[in-house]
Amino acid sequence: MNTLTLKDGTEIYYKDWGKGQPVFFHHGWPLSSDDWDAQMFFFLEQGYRVIAHDRRGHGRSEQTPYGHDMDTYASDVAEIVAALDLKDVIHVGHSTGGGEVIRYVAKHGNGRVSKAVLVSAVTPIMVQNENNPNGVPISVFDDIRNNTAKHRQQFFIDLTFPFYGYNREGAKISEGIQRNWWRQGMNGSIKAHYDCVKAFSETDFTEDLKSVDVPVLVMHGEDDQIVPFETTGKVAATLLKNGKLISYPGFPHGMPTTEAETINKDLLAFFQS
Repeated sequence: MNTLTLKDGTEIYYKDWGKGQPVFFHHGWPLSSDDWDAQMFFFLEQGYRVIAHDRRGHGRSEQTPYGHDMDTYASDVAEIVAALDLKDVIHVGHSTGGGEVIRYVAKHGNGRVSKAVLVSAVTPIMVQNENNPNGVPISVFDDIRNNTAKHRQQFFIDLTFPFYGYNREGAKISEGIQRNWWRQGMNGSIKAHYDCVKAFSETDFTEDLKSVDVPVLVMHGEDDQIVPFETTGKVAATLLKNGKLISYPGFPHGMPTTEAETINKDLLAFFQS
């Protein structure tokens, strides 16, 4: 396996396939780099170098009990990029990974980043507070924490229904996709998953979004039941200096998997623009 030992001693697993312009994929909670299979395979065939890592505590990376916050996640990415000496990189982040992308680009990406993509991302901030009155109540995230801590095995099955829109009338349910989600989640650390809920829900990325100069594509499903479009993707696009928004009526949070053909086509067009 490809692994990198970070400065703090944490061992990170990553994939690095092909040659050409690098595209670095950042996965969502509580998954792993495997969640990008449909994109990694497609863009490898298109002549890109595709890279993805398992975030610390997730997937095949070390189950370290510390460092589960956005600043550390972004710093981890910076170490991987430096170790691989990646330049002219396109960073693509889904959900929690979108937060990781914009924090990395804002704090560490100077001179190495070409473009960025935020897919169903948690930016600018998810939780409801006095500055974000239309956000998601903290009780929702407390419930996610409770279920992760006490009922993770069943919770990770149940969550696939809203994640992929399988609870909508007429939805074509894929048990294989559900099992693969569960497999990825259960491969990670319960401690990392618990702590990451705070990271993805309470981190405010407003200033990161405002500071980024490179072109950024925001892609979001309008029927996202996990990260509501109206208070995240729709708002994030307005904060970017060089942003573009594509919203998808009826698409769920997990659209890179269920709607891979559409998402890959739009990603490719943005990469080539």
